[in-house]
Amino acid sequence: MNLTFNIYYKSENGNAKKFAEEMIQSGIVDEIRSKKGNLRYEYFIPLNDENTILLIDSWENQEALDLHHNFETMSKIMALRNKYDLHMKVEKYISDDKDMEKNEKFIRK
Repeated sequence: MNLTFNIYYKSENGNAKKFAEEMIQSGIVDEIRSKKGNLRYEYFIPLNDENTILLIDSWENQEALDLHHNFETMSKIMALRNKYDLHMKVEKYISDDKDMEKNEKFIRK
């Protein structure tokens, strides 16, 4: 069971994009991606909203996510969120792998 989060960072004056750029340039993103259990950590810019950045953050399980939240990395992220005055909206998705082959066949049709 994988956990995936869509995290929408909203700001004014392009601050959400600056936040994502600093996350990447500072090495925080690479640090997160290298953690055991991380499946995806990737930023996107919606075409219809230049003041929002979408982060897709995916983990193998709750244990891996909990470990991520307890690392020093989270305090770095929170400091940058505050620096850029970001507002967040979070969506959580839990994968159900038991019927994955059946679902893939359906999707391909």
